[in-house]
Order: sequence, then C-alpha cells, then structure tokens
Amino acid sequence: MRPLILKGHERPLTMLKYNSEGDLLFSTAKDSTPTVWWTSNGERIGTYRGHNGAVWSIDVNNDSTRVVTGSADNSAKFWRAETGECILTWTHKSPVRCVSFSSDDQFVFVATAMLMGQSSEIYQYLVDSESLEEASVPIRTFSGHSATVTRVVCHPTEKTLISTGEDGTVRKWDIETGRNTETVTIHQKPINDLQLSKSGGQLITASSDFSAKILDFRSLKVLKTFLTDRPVNSAAISPILPHVLLGGGQEASQVTTTGDRAGRFEARLFHLIYEDEIGIIRGHFGPINTVAFSPDGLQFASGAEEGFIRLHNFDEEYFQASYN
Repeated sequence: MRPLILKGHERPLTMLKYNSEGDLLFSTAKDSTPTVWWTSNGERIGTYRGHNGAVWSIDVNNDSTRVVTGSADNSAKFWRAETGECILTWTHKSPVRCVSFSSDDQFVFVATAMLMGQSSEIYQYLVDSESLEEASVPIRTFSGHSATVTRVVCHPTEKTLISTGEDGTVRKWDIETGRNTETVTIHQKPINDLQLSKSGGQLITASSDFSAKILDFRSLKVLKTFLTDRPVNSAAISPILPHVLLGGGQEASQVTTTGDRAGRFEARLFHLIYEDEIGIIRGHFGPINTVAFSPDGLQFASGAEEGFIRLHNFDEEYFQASYN
C-alpha cells in the first residue's frame, strides 16, 4: 500500500473522523486548526479557525453540514461544515476533551476534563433548535467518571451514550434521562479511544495498559483482548472484515534511539476472532495517536505525533487473503 501523506498540521494529530459518505476526512491536532480533506486525493479543502488551543476532538453530522470541535481553550464550537463559519461557542471551566453528535443529530455532547478542581462532566446540548439561545444552554449533565472523560460516542440505533475515561471505565447512559445504566472497569490505565462497530453491536477500547479490547454493546462483557508491547492510543473495527486496527507507541519522552522499541510506530492489524496479528503498516516517525477506517472499509487513515496523516487504500490482495 502506497499511502497519501497529508501535511497540514504543525503539531501532533489528536483525532481523525470520516464523514458518513467517506469522501471527507476531518482532522484535529494540537495546532488549534481543525482541517477537512478529500479522501480521494488527499487535497486539503479548508480549515476551521477560531480555537486558541489544542483541539482534542471532532465530529461531523450525518449529512456533513455541521461540525463540532472540542479544545483545550475550554470551548466547544459548532460550525457550518462547508463554509467554516462558527455558529455557536460553548465555553466551559476546563478543557473540552471530546465531542459527539447524537445518532439523529438532534444533540451534541461535550465532555470536559478534570482540572483545577473541576470535575469531568458530559453536557448535552440541543442543536436542532432554531434558537441559538436555547442551544447555548445544556439541557442535561452526565456525571460519574472519577477522572477525565476521554471519549463519548452515541449508539447508532439506540438512545444510549457510551463514554470512557482515564479511570479505565466504560459507562452507558440513557440519553433521555441522563441516568448511568451500566459501568465496567476493563483497563488498569487510561482508556485513550473508543469506537463502535458499523452495526453498533460491538465497541473497541484502546488503553495505555498496552491492550485493546472488544466489548459486547449490550452487556459490556469483554469478548476479545489484543495485547501489544506499547501503549495503544487508538483502535478501530473494520466495517467489512473481521479485522481491527491498532495505533500507538511509546511517549516521546520514553523513546530512545537504541533498544528493541526504538522507532516502532507502525499501525497493526489483528484478526478480530483469533486475536492474531496479521499485518504491520509502517511509515510514521512518532507514536500514532489516532486511526480510523473509512465507512466502506477500503481505506484507513492514521495520524501521528509528528504531524502527518497517512491515507492507505488497501491493495486487492488484502481482500483476497484467505485469513479474512
């Protein structure tokens, strides 16, 4: 696979997000400028300017008309996707760590970091209202994590919010009531990423404890565990094959120029059923912070500490392999 290398960020990547059609890729980094790209050729379409700090998270609605971002400048912003116009800014008392649209695009969820005496909360905003005043005030707050919330994801078919945190827990919430319906502790160190399978029946977590785990959505029971020799920063489930993709690496301060782990910043493919490693994709020069499969499963994207995004279109041999 010869990747397209996208260079538009000056600092480490934090999140990559495909739109529902798969023709656009949205990226955030610590350089305060969320960016959107064509996935067909890697051309940069534009940027969303207005944040004054690292941008940790991004999401796009189903018809790709609205974008939401969360930043270390204590704000989340609601944008017109095509023009880059900021429609609304939500200001909080601590950095915004993650954002997400509800499956019906009616709500936006904003999670803040635990910092300077502020607890980590998830705020629910109504964004399909024509009144900006109504949209500017949270209609509900979700509380319970004992450390910073790192991801919030809405189930595609049920009125359920799923969150992960630096406390190693996965939590399910009833969107209509704000009630925490289930909590499990599955990692001994922070959970860095959470992504759902295409159907929503499974979710995958990525953790600093050198592992990623597949969970059943309904029971939150751990079904599969993928062990590595380095922190896992991001993990994704293929929408068409029983494969998972992991990205990670040692913190920059821990990487040396000698030793077995030096320079090992590859993305790694595992078989979902057998838990075997089936492929390694090299190329990044720093820890991989975020990975994502395209909705059709024909491509994946990875973003790393060195500021590059790599778009990989799978070769035909990948789909013909007997191990699928």
